[in-house]
Amino acid sequence: MNKHLNELIELSKIDQAIDSYNPQLEAADKKVAKVQKKIDAAQAELDELTSSISENEEKIKAFEEQLTLLNEQLASNVKKSKEISTEKEMKALSLEEDIAKEKMTFANEEIERLQAINETKKELLAEAESKVNLLRAELSDINDKVSVEKAEIEKSKGELFIKREELSRDIEQKVLSFYEKIRIWAGNTAVVPVKKQACYGCFMKLNDKTYSEVIKGEEIVNCPHCGRILYIERETAEA
Repeated sequence: MNKHLNELIELSKIDQAIDSYNPQLEAADKKVAKVQKKIDAAQAELDELTSSISENEEKIKAFEEQLTLLNEQLASNVKKSKEISTEKEMKALSLEEDIAKEKMTFANEEIERLQAINETKKELLAEAESKVNLLRAELSDINDKVSVEKAEIEKSKGELFIKREELSRDIEQKVLSFYEKIRIWAGNTAVVPVKKQACYGCFMKLNDKTYSEVIKGEEIVNCPHCGRILYIERETAEA
């Protein structure tokens, strides 16, 4: 087989091996992203509960301030009642007291209702905080494992890059440039085998002349349909 063709076949296999690690790296990142997504959702729930509890506490505070003012108003009315001299003034004061008492009843009921809601929300908040902490611990554990996994992958890729660099230096520049041009659009299918007289890049059948040239392996042969570099695998050639 042509020396340059042999070199390109080997180079192509190294490139395929290097890129085969990319899905593994992506899968490792997805593990981290999956847990991070859960943390973000749990944190959003926690933040919503915290905000809701805070809003309710502000409302409770406002009702308590209103009760203080209403109590002061009722105390003031007691003093006023001693100075009232007409029935009209008495009725007006009585109506004012009734309204104040209704407001106080409503304020007390709202305070009780909001406090009950907050008690429930605080229980949910404790659960949400626990969930976030557990997920963060899980993320830390996964990050540690993924870091080791990725380091091993990068080490293996590094070794292949060194091997590729050494091989590239031995390949004639013109041949290497030809390969790289095809690789721009064909990716790791720049060099493909021929099986059953078909190019295994575009899967189109080769004519007899091209197929014969590929079998001989004396020159670098391109697929007439897609332009990929073709070769016959040793087992196929022997058969």
